Amino acid sequence: MSLIGSGEERRRSARGLARLAFGCASHGSPRLPHRICLIAILALVTAACLGGCGYSLQGNLPDHIKSVAVPVFRNRTTEPGVESTISSAVVNAFTTNGKLRVVSLDAADSMLEGEIIGFEVQSLAFDSRLNLRSYRLAVTMNVRFRDLKKSAMLWEQQGLREVVDFQVAGQVADTVSREEGAVKQAAVEIGRKVVNHAVDRF
Repeated sequence: MSLIGSGEERRRSARGLARLAFGCASHGSPRLPHRICLIAILALVTAACLGGCGYSLQGNLPDHIKSVAVPVFRNRTTEPGVESTISSAVVNAFTTNGKLRVVSLDAADSMLEGEIIGFEVQSLAFDSRLNLRSYRLAVTMNVRFRDLKKSAMLWEQQGLREVVDFQVAGQVADTVSREEGAVKQAAVEIGRKVVNHAVDRF
């Protein structure tokens, strides 16, 4: 979505705002209400900042990026297999989002890579017999989104963290299966976050 047109439209809008703001600033010019004057000046400042800082509120990726590769994330933790679960969730999130096709690395315009640097399970609640009944799982990772065609970094975030609470309904022996379910749930949220940051921010 674009708030201001391009080319000549932007120049005409800027000239019009400048004339309006200048008229407001002139002494002895009762032609325009004070409120309209303030709006015009604020709009002029906003337009100048957007143009001068190089921002483009387009809502689109660069035109040449149509596909993405998602290599299996590196696992810097001691938790086995978590990298496969999270990588698969990111791939599914890209597929659901629909803005980029997920392809192999040699055919991709961009690449989303990451490493899992934190995996924590915390005890939250016990029953009357001191049996553990709920956990909190926190997964932390570093993520990079690269433009492979232009060898440029599109987005990078260190320490992306997702937290999920889950219940243990059975005996303590059920903890492993419950924890695996929590990892999958957390991975879904992480996948959504990564895609939102990497794609929808443009």
